[in-house]
Formats: sequence, C-alpha cells, structure tokens
Amino acid sequence: MRAILRIRQPFMIAAALLGTVLACPTNAQQSAPGFVRDAEVENILRVYGAPLFRAAGFEPNAIRLHLIADKSLNAFVANGLNIYFHTGLLVRADDASQVIGVMAHELGHITGGHLARTEDRIRQAQNQSIATFLLGAGAAILTGRGDAAAAVIAGGQNAVMASFLQYSQTQESAADQAGLKFMDASGVSARGLGEFLRVLENQELLAVGRQDPYMRSHPVTRQRIDTVEAQVARSPYADAKLPPNIVEMHKRMRVKLAAFLDPVPTVLQRHSESDTSIANRYARAIGLYRKPDLPAALATIDDLLAQEPRNPYFHELRGQMLFENGKAAESVEPLQTAVRLLPDNALLKILLSQVLIETNDQAAIRQAIVQLEEARKIEDDNLSAVRFLAIAYGRDGQLAMAALSQAEFALGTGRNSEAKVQADKALQGLKSGSPAWLRAQDLKSQAEIRSKASQ
Repeated sequence: MRAILRIRQPFMIAAALLGTVLACPTNAQQSAPGFVRDAEVENILRVYGAPLFRAAGFEPNAIRLHLIADKSLNAFVANGLNIYFHTGLLVRADDASQVIGVMAHELGHITGGHLARTEDRIRQAQNQSIATFLLGAGAAILTGRGDAAAAVIAGGQNAVMASFLQYSQTQESAADQAGLKFMDASGVSARGLGEFLRVLENQELLAVGRQDPYMRSHPVTRQRIDTVEAQVARSPYADAKLPPNIVEMHKRMRVKLAAFLDPVPTVLQRHSESDTSIANRYARAIGLYRKPDLPAALATIDDLLAQEPRNPYFHELRGQMLFENGKAAESVEPLQTAVRLLPDNALLKILLSQVLIETNDQAAIRQAIVQLEEARKIEDDNLSAVRFLAIAYGRDGQLAMAALSQAEFALGTGRNSEAKVQADKALQGLKSGSPAWLRAQDLKSQAEIRSKASQ
C-alpha cells in the first residue's frame, strides 16, 4: 500500500461546509490526510459494490472508489460518481455487511443528486448567516448594546443550523431508503447498515470534538434506525449470509490496512506467531517488513505463497519487500507473476514498471514502457503512470515522447507554464499529424487556456 498524493480539503456531504456556515472548522479542514492506493483493498471494495452499482443502474466501473488514510470513521461522496472511504471505517467495520451498507447508503446520495442540492442548501445557509450578522450589527447600532447583537446572531445561527440539519436528515433518510432498495435487489441483508447506524447512535453521546466525522456529516435519528430495522424484518434477505470468500476478504482487508498504518510494535504484538490463520500471518509479514526484518518477512510471505501460490497480492507484497530493500532485480519476478495473475490492474503494472526502470536494463525499460502504456488505458487519469512514462521514455532515448509525458504530468499537477514548454519540445521531435503530435498540440492548447484563466 502506497500513499500517492494529498487531499486538498475534500467536500464532504453536509459536514465539510457546515463549518463554513458556523465559522467552526471541521477535522477534515484542520488536516489534510493522504489518499492511498492498494490493489487488493480497492478490488475488495469493488466486489462489495458491483451488485449494488448494477442495482442502481450503473456499470460497476462507473463508480470510482477512493481510500483516505485516516483513522476516523467516515465515508462520503464528492465530485460526481466518487465514493470516499476513510481507512478507519474499513478497519473498524466488524464484517463486510457494514461496509456494504455504508456503500449502499452513499450510493443513495449519488442517485438522489444530493451533492448538488447540498451545495445549493449551503449557499442558502451562508446567505442566511450573512443576513443574521447584518441584523445583529443593526441591533447593536440601534440599541447601543453588544449583547443585543449577540442574541440576534446566536438565535439566527441556531435557526440556520436547525434548518440545515433538518434538511440533512431528510437526505440521510432518502439515502437510506435508496440503499435498502439496492441491497434487496442485490440479495444482501441490510443488517449491516442497521448495526452501523447503532454505532453512530452511540457516537451521539460523545462530545462533538470526539465524534467521528461520519456522525457530524450523517446525522442519525431513531426514526432512521427504526426504518432500517423494519426493512430488515420484512426483507426475504434479512438472514442472508455473505459467502465465505467475502468474509475472508474482509478479514484480510482489515488486518492489511491496520498492519500498514498502525505502529509496528502494535502490529507485531497484535499478530503473534501462535495464530496461524492466513489473515494473521499476512499482517505479521507486513509488520516484519516494516520493522524492518526482511528475512523474517520473506519467510512469512513465502509460507503464505506455498499455501496460496496464485494469490497476486502475496506476490505483490513479496516484490514490494524486495524492491524497497534495494533488491530491484530480485523483485521483478514476483511482480511479473502478480501482473500475470491480475492483468487488468493498473497499480500492479505501475509498480512492476517502476522496478523495471530501476534495473537500468534497456530491455527491462522497454518492457516498462509497454506496461505503463497499458496501465494508462486502464486508468487514463493516473499521474503516477505518466510520471514513470516520462522517465522510461527518457532512459530509452525517446526524448520527444518523454517531453510529451512531462507535459501531461505538468498539466495534471497544475504547472501550466511547464506543460507548455514541454509540449513545445515534444512537437519539435514528433511526426506532424501523428497521434502523439496531436496530443502534444492538445496539451499545449490546454496549458495556454488554463494560464490565461488563472491570470
């Protein structure tokens, strides 16, 4: 699992801008946790979500799933068809049905168009707050008393807050109803959603500063819980059990995330050698690798591979262990195996390509270019692939293609002037009218437009 970038204050349904209305910053605004990418965790979440997405009328790949390395219990939708999960929610969910319930609920926000409506409501609330402030200032001027202004402002803010929370609770109930429909259509029990709402109900007893963000962005009422529990009682899938492979997936996801994110001593203490389950040994291998104790980590992962030789994630971890301990040449084989077992995964292709580039072998570098171009077809917005393509093309002597990739990376990271310079370099070396030349022209035009817009 690798962190790849930082979040720039994501918009969270209801919560992220409630602080704007009440001049009180949320936890998300106080710190900027990082996005993380992990092939296994993302694939597990996609397995959870695929039946729900189909039930909602979406192609499974239409909904983008994102991970945020944050221990708080939170999930939200943003920027269209995107669902974001804090790692803390995934680790703390006792079973997969709870995550599926949250995913169904967030999908309900998407199908209900709640994001756009919430933005409108926030603007209304902001206008109300401004009006309240002006009324308070007028009261102070007319009476000469500051306490009169404070009373007007406090009363107005309470009214704004009550109005907004009432609206938010209406959205939450609507998202619940949609999520329940999606779960029934998928043959999944909604018990997990009910269990999760009861966890949130307990959060209401905590002081606001100690509540998880999900509590503040998804207000819970007893009516919501009663509605979900009533649906569970009526549903023919109330007691439906998740398949054993899903149960095992969830165990592995939880321990893997915690093993990468928790302090190493905690990981190794939690996962002792006496527990021989696959999930426990998996977490222990990660802890040993982070310690670092490479021989013990390799011995543990090799033991797991002997038991599951076709597990691409075990091969990935072995390759990552070797690569990050300066053994690039030795890491190629396990990563090639991982890609062969999971050929449509962009993250595995990018990691393999990074290793191939580091070997400084010309044939390996050309293989890296092939893998990276394939990764771009799978994830056309993956800037890591673009960055490594620039390196690989440069080391292969294809300087115009390297400049093209540098231009694309610069544009994707907001450096418009550099993007224009690199696009010009690419145009000088590429065949006029070729697809790459046309792409360079497009990048140059986009860079110029964005530069003018920012002036």
